[in-house]
Amino acid sequence: MPAFPDGSGNSSEESPRVSIQWPSAPVEATAGGREGPRLRLGVMASGDGSNFEALVAACRSGALAAEVSLLVVNEPDCGARGRAERLAIPWRLLDHRSFASREALDGALITAFRQVEADLVVMAGWMRIVTPVLIDAFPGRLVNLHPSLLPSFRGRDGIGAALAAGVTLAGCTAHLVVPEVDAGPILVQAAVPVLSGDDRASLHARIRVQEHRILPLAVKIAAQRLAQG
Repeated sequence: MPAFPDGSGNSSEESPRVSIQWPSAPVEATAGGREGPRLRLGVMASGDGSNFEALVAACRSGALAAEVSLLVVNEPDCGARGRAERLAIPWRLLDHRSFASREALDGALITAFRQVEADLVVMAGWMRIVTPVLIDAFPGRLVNLHPSLLPSFRGRDGIGAALAAGVTLAGCTAHLVVPEVDAGPILVQAAVPVLSGDDRASLHARIRVQEHRILPLAVKIAAQRLAQG
């Protein structure tokens, strides 16, 4: 069994921030290693946008040889929009309520990301199911972040489902997107302990720390998969 960073081999309430990550390479390993132009990223977000900001930070620190070219949000007042303005990242609102179908929304997303010549598109808390219209436009280039250890607890409330099941480990997964929800090839996972007394908010906060760590690595791995054909 892989050891937790404290060397214990298991979690404890005295070490609530420990985690296991797979692959085991640290986020810092994503620095450099890519010749030519920097990877151009499109990002989709519906909520607070902390994962979007973590991705921008990784790009700007040099931990990831990429740049975020565009953020698309579907909620007019979501936190991600405010973060984009503060970080001087171009953003665009595509309110899902303004489209007749999921396919129509996905068509608009395709247009937006093609306009900025995005190499990869990252769903960083996008709370809408995407269709084959978008998936087929970015084959192997659409990355999603999900707050559970897939294939367990797929769907909208992975954290609530983990708590209801009484598991002692939860976590997050970055994966490529396929038509079946939360079923695409796994790129990176990180596990955290579930502590007695945890609720959605406390467990989500522990998982979010790991989401910020694994997302840049997932982008790097996805880019390497594309380069290898």
